[in-house]
Amino acid sequence: MKTLAKLGMMAALGGTLFLASCAGDYYVADQPADVVYERPAPPYDGAVWIEGDWYWSGGHYMHEHGHWARARNGRVWVQGNWEHSNRGYRWHRGHWQ
Repeated sequence: MKTLAKLGMMAALGGTLFLASCAGDYYVADQPADVVYERPAPPYDGAVWIEGDWYWSGGHYMHEHGHWARARNGRVWVQGNWEHSNRGYRWHRGHWQ
C-alpha cells in the first residue's frame, strides 16, 4: 500500500513539473536577431505561409523555420511577435484566429 501511495505521489509531482515547464513567460535581455532564409514555393494552391517561430529550450530561445500549411476555414494566421517590457523581451507565438 505504501508503494502505491509513493508511486501516486511521484506521478502527480512529475505531471506537475511537466506542466509547469510547458507554460510560462521566458524573458531575455536582448531580442534575438531576425533569421533570414529563402521561402520555398507553395506546395499547392491556397497554402498559407506560417512564418518561423521561436520556442524556449535549454535556457534560451531557439528558432524554427517557417512552413506551408492548409488554410483553416474562417480563420487567419496571426504571426508571432516580440514584446518588450521592463523585464526584457518575450516571444508571443503565432496562432490561428
